[in-house]
Amino acid sequence: MAEAVQQVVEARWVSPGPCSSVTGVPTGDEELARAAARGDREAFAELLDLHYDRIFRFCFRLTGSGEDAEDLTQDICLALPGKLKSFRGRARLDTWLYRVAMNAAHDRRRRDTSRTKVAEGWGDWEVNRRAAAAARSTELEWLRRAMTALPEDLRDTVALTIDGEMTHREAAEVLGVSEGTVSWRLSEVRKRLRAMRQEEERR
Repeated sequence: MAEAVQQVVEARWVSPGPCSSVTGVPTGDEELARAAARGDREAFAELLDLHYDRIFRFCFRLTGSGEDAEDLTQDICLALPGKLKSFRGRARLDTWLYRVAMNAAHDRRRRDTSRTKVAEGWGDWEVNRRAAAAARSTELEWLRRAMTALPEDLRDTVALTIDGEMTHREAAEVLGVSEGTVSWRLSEVRKRLRAMRQEEERR
C-alpha cells in the first residue's frame, strides 16, 4: 500500500511546488483534505496513507476484480487533488470518498462493454471471504450468477454494507437515499437470492 501511495503522489506531483510541504503538519481528515487541495504534497500522501486501503476494498467489491480495483483506485487517487477542491466538509471525508469511488466505478462500468471480469471477481472475493467454510466450486458458480444478476443500485448497497463495512445509516449517506431505502434494498437482495436458489432447486 505504501508503494502505491508513493506512486500516486509522484505521478500527481512530479516536482514540489510552492505549497508542496507542510510547515505545521495538519491533523485530522478535514485539515489534511484542505491542505492537499492547496497543493500540499505531504498532506496528500498522509491522506492517501490513511484511506488508500479502504478505497481499494470498496473498489474491489464494486468491480469484483483485484486488477480492476487496483486500476480504479489509482485513477481515483490521481484525480483526488482536483476533486478535493470541491470538498466542503458538509459530510465526513470517508463518506465523501466512498461517493467519489462509487461514481468513478459507475463511470468505468458504463464504459466497459464486457462484464465477465466483474462476475469472476465477485465469485473469487466471496470464496476468499468464506474460506473457513470451504465453499464448493458449485457455490462459487452460483454466486457469480447471482451477483451479476443484481441491478446496479442493489449491488452498490451490498458492497457498502457487506461484512459490516458500513451501517445502514452510513451507506444511506453515501448513496444519497434514506436509511429505510437501504434496508429495503438489502431485503430485496435477500429475496432475489432466495428466489434464484428456489428456482434452480426446482429444475
